[in-house]
Amino acid sequence: MRKVWTVIGTALCSFALSALFVGVSAAADTCVSAKCHAQMGKAQYVHGPVGVGQCTVCHVEVKKGHPTGRKPDFKLVATGKALCEKCHQPVDKFEFKHTPVKRGECTGCHDPHQSDAPKQLKKKKTSELCFSCHKNTQQVKKFQHGPVASGDCNVCHNPHSSPFPHQLEAKGNDLCFLCHDDRKAQFTRKYPHKPAMESCLKCHDPHNSDHPFMLAKEGTELCLSCHTKMAEHLKKATVKHGALVKGTCTTCHTPHSSDYPRQLRTHTKDICYTCHKEMGAKVRAAKYVHGPVKQNDCYACHDPHGSANPLILKKYFPKEFYKPYETANYALCFDCHNKDIALDKITTKLTNFRNGDTNLHFLHVNKEKGRSCKACHEVHAGDQEKHIRKEVPFGGSWKLPINYTKNANGGTCVVGCHKPKSYDRVNPVKYE
Repeated sequence: MRKVWTVIGTALCSFALSALFVGVSAAADTCVSAKCHAQMGKAQYVHGPVGVGQCTVCHVEVKKGHPTGRKPDFKLVATGKALCEKCHQPVDKFEFKHTPVKRGECTGCHDPHQSDAPKQLKKKKTSELCFSCHKNTQQVKKFQHGPVASGDCNVCHNPHSSPFPHQLEAKGNDLCFLCHDDRKAQFTRKYPHKPAMESCLKCHDPHNSDHPFMLAKEGTELCLSCHTKMAEHLKKATVKHGALVKGTCTTCHTPHSSDYPRQLRTHTKDICYTCHKEMGAKVRAAKYVHGPVKQNDCYACHDPHGSANPLILKKYFPKEFYKPYETANYALCFDCHNKDIALDKITTKLTNFRNGDTNLHFLHVNKEKGRSCKACHEVHAGDQEKHIRKEVPFGGSWKLPINYTKNANGGTCVVGCHKPKSYDRVNPVKYE
């Protein structure tokens, strides 16, 4: 078609005594010639009227040309957006308008004749066109949002007008879900993360970031910028959870929503056993499980973030196997168990571990040498009733055995620390 119009234009020019231009009615036939507008219509993307040689759709001659060589005067049939809207639907119907659109300057972005870019844009890459006006702060950091990296600003922003601020294509998180539809389910679970429900931009930068996943700050730092009480707690903690030292909060928590309290990724113990595999195997195989463990409540005893106590315990428990007895030394255990259990030598109420009215807890632990609760009891799980241990490390090479048998009114211990002994609450066993 371009060649046809060129031939026609050349023929008419010859017929008109080599005049540069002829009357308006024939302008479309004479605008493109070897001498005038020779490259018009040859770009990859051509405006419709130009493509079919209808220049007078937009232009009209005011003063006719003359054989002596005086050029004719042309003017547009309308100015600004009024000219474009003779053919195109208005693009400024929404509240939030792109500045060139608000000013009616369609040619700020589009070439009215032809271009090597789609939609006759003045630049091949959308972002290059945007950055001819907007300062480029969106492509300067290590991690870039996919559309930004590819220069497709109009994936998120409407270049003309929008009902939403910043000329966005949708409101709030709905914009993100236009692409991230596979993540939508992560926002609909029982326990939502409040910032995620309010706006993805609370945590993510929509353009570029120095951190993975387009996070506004490094993972843990980002969380602690809101969770300030936790930040203070961690500052004071002398023993930190390895999961936080080696990883981030999202090792255990989901950042969007969860079906588990505290936005945990799954049940507490299953999260713990992801790292503590040996403990997980032991608990699953055990016949008797300590109450908090059985109730999926590891944080009844442990602080999952950090603590001032060994093993990130919530309260103090001695590391030492032997230690003079004080109630405060076993504050962790006495959160649940009777704190007076080993205070009285004679009792009929404080404990069932007694021979008649002789308190065997007092006998075993309430002394200068003392013993830790762990000397006899498993703190997580075991195969003997009352969580009695099967063995206790003793010295450097021997494991001291403990075999316990429970009966209706007491029990029997066969241990490596003394000869076999039994106890009975109703008919006390007598020892010399």
